[in-house]
Amino acid sequence: MRKNFLSPSEDNRGKKGFTLLELLIVIGIIVILSAIVVLVLNPAETLRKSRDAQRISDLATMKGALGLYLTSEKTPKLDNTAGNTTCENGSGVDTIYYSLPSDAPGGDITDATLDGGAASVPDAGQVTNANKGKVNGSGWIKVDLTSLSGGAPISNLPIDPTNTVTDLANVDYDDLVYRYMCDSTDLTFELNAKLESTAYTSSDNRLTLDGGDNDSLYEVGTKLSIMGTQAGDANEH
Repeated sequence: MRKNFLSPSEDNRGKKGFTLLELLIVIGIIVILSAIVVLVLNPAETLRKSRDAQRISDLATMKGALGLYLTSEKTPKLDNTAGNTTCENGSGVDTIYYSLPSDAPGGDITDATLDGGAASVPDAGQVTNANKGKVNGSGWIKVDLTSLSGGAPISNLPIDPTNTVTDLANVDYDDLVYRYMCDSTDLTFELNAKLESTAYTSSDNRLTLDGGDNDSLYEVGTKLSIMGTQAGDANEH
C-alpha cells in the first residue's frame, strides 16, 4: 500500500494560529473589561461601605445597651458621676466623649472651639487605649453597664473602625471617630459617627434620614440635638 507523505508546510496548511494583531486585540479587550470590573466593583468604595455598615451596627448596639441601662437603673449615671455632672446642663463642664484614646499618636484633643476647653464650649473626654473598650464606667463611654442585674449586655464598647482625628487642635465633622454626650436634665444621650461611603451618604443618605439635626454626622440616641450643629454648639438651642 502506498502512503502519501506531506511536507511540513503542507501538513500545517490547515492549522491557523493567532496573528500579532489578533493577540493585541484580545489583550485590549481584557484590559477594557478589567477596567469596567474595577469601576463597577470599586474596591475602595466597597471598603468604605463595609466600615460604614460597622459604624451603623455599632451605634445601634450602643443605643440598645444604653436604653436598657436607662430603663433598668433608678438613678442612671450617664457619665458615671452622681448627678451626671459632665452631661449637658450638669453642674460641671459639658463634655463630649470620644472613642479616640488619650494616648493615641499626638496625645489629647486640644480643640478649643468645637470639642474642648473654654467657657461654654464642651470639653473633650478621652481615656487611655487600655481602657477605651471597658463597660464598667471607665471606658470611653462613661456608663457602668456592669451594674445591671443581668450583667453588661455587651462585652466591650465598640470603637470606630478607623478611629482617627486628623488635627487634635481642630476636630471637625470629617474625623472618623465615635462621639457620645448626655443631658442631665432629662437623662438622654446622643451618639454619632462620620459615614464615608457614597452608598450611605448619597443613594441611601443616612446622614439626613437619621432624624438628627446635624446632616454631617450619623446620629442615634434618645435626643439627637444634644451635640448641636456647629462649633461649640453642644448646648441647648
